[in-house]
Amino acid sequence: MILAESPRRQRVTKLVNWGHWFALANIIFALVISSIFVFSSPASGTPLGTVYLFANWLGHIGFLTFCGFVIFILPQCYWVTSARVVKGSSSFIAAFGLALLALDALIFNRTGFHITLSSAELVRSETQNQISAFTWREWSYLLALFLVWFGFQLILANAIWKRIDRLVKHKVGVPVTAAFVVCFISSHAMHVWADAKLYQPIIKQDNMFPLSYPATAKTLLSRYELLDLESYQQRKQLQFDAELKTVNYPLSSLYCGIDNSLSATLLVQTDTSPLTGLDNLDLRVNENFYVAASDLGALVHSVLYGVPEIYASSLQNKTPVLFEIAEAYSLPVIVDTDPALVIENSHATVTQNALATFNGTVGGKLTVVFASAAEIDEWLTLPMISRSNLLIATGFDPDNSLKAGRLYSSMDIQPTVAGTEDLLATLLNLFGCEANAGLYSTGQNLFKPERNWLVSTSGEKIILLHNGTRTEIMSNGSYEIIDLRTGNRSTQNLNTDLLSQAIKHLSRFSSR
Repeated sequence: MILAESPRRQRVTKLVNWGHWFALANIIFALVISSIFVFSSPASGTPLGTVYLFANWLGHIGFLTFCGFVIFILPQCYWVTSARVVKGSSSFIAAFGLALLALDALIFNRTGFHITLSSAELVRSETQNQISAFTWREWSYLLALFLVWFGFQLILANAIWKRIDRLVKHKVGVPVTAAFVVCFISSHAMHVWADAKLYQPIIKQDNMFPLSYPATAKTLLSRYELLDLESYQQRKQLQFDAELKTVNYPLSSLYCGIDNSLSATLLVQTDTSPLTGLDNLDLRVNENFYVAASDLGALVHSVLYGVPEIYASSLQNKTPVLFEIAEAYSLPVIVDTDPALVIENSHATVTQNALATFNGTVGGKLTVVFASAAEIDEWLTLPMISRSNLLIATGFDPDNSLKAGRLYSSMDIQPTVAGTEDLLATLLNLFGCEANAGLYSTGQNLFKPERNWLVSTSGEKIILLHNGTRTEIMSNGSYEIIDLRTGNRSTQNLNTDLLSQAIKHLSRFSSR
């Protein structure tokens, strides 16, 4: 006696088979889209890190896509009686999911963080200017693009449905599933080992993909007493891996105009003594100014190059953008500091005694002075000060890696959180150079600031200032959050999205 399958069972079997092939096709599309994450991140630098990258990429993206199939599509194969409805709804779900993945990839490429509930405010602040400029045509194009992608998914769904009888004859389910499972398990196992050994080429990839939560040695090995947590924490605190071996500075050639009729003076204080010559000057004060440089050389480099001291050794043989622009536009520049700390240029005179020889009658000049409080007070008595746009930066303390200082200005700069890297972009904008500051600096133009956070480096630490807190991060991921008002440890949770964005911004000139 032969028992044939019921029509309903046949339909369900065909739909389930169709769903698996539809999911496989979309896993391939998801892998192509998610390659943006790979190309947007620095290379691992080691063969083992590269093996982990590909294992994690295949395993995690395959896992995410298949989970979407199991949650949203597979139940329809059993509950919905119409194959047409299943194919239509599944196509819409796939189109929406891949569009969301593409949006996340584009945001990650631009800012370094993923779309999450905690990053919603960051997404809004980063994109509100661009989105607010969208017209109905741009929105129509986006809608049309999604409809085209949805249509493609419908075509794919129908094509697979028509060929499902032939496709099921190819026994690829077991080997393909095994490959993705092996990649998924091996990537987590490698991450547990890397976390225990603090192996940076793998650990630094933690935030590369969305919804990625790799297993860690702290949560897994310590549970079975296979890891000494005290020794683990000590090694984390001591480890540092400075990887900015080569840099691409500036990112591209700058094209901007310069107004030679203007003059400006930047005075950068190099000690902690009080300034006494400010009373007769009508200056605005920014109380949210910070100096992260750990020594005088780092201070000079961060001001002249517009980047933190982590770049100092890599930029020794590169000319500051300020000097190149000065030469291109015949803008006389005087830098008063130790000549060994900067690079000389035909239009940037480096001297240790500019105060004694300065001629205040010369116009079209930019003067940058690194001096003690007593010397700055002498500069403030010169007649040229009243005719020059003036900036005075304080807060440098070699005994305190990050001290709150003040930024005094005769100009209308905004009182946002600021640091020494912002001074170059502000001065060049003052002289009429409207080139994107991101091409030559990690700072921002303080006339029109775009960020309410500051990232810099001090010695072996990354410093992130945001929302009244200072987060100090070692390169291996250990961190400490401090309340700027009290100086005590803060109970706030680490904002990993902002941290990822800040580190991506900080390493923008690295050509690792």
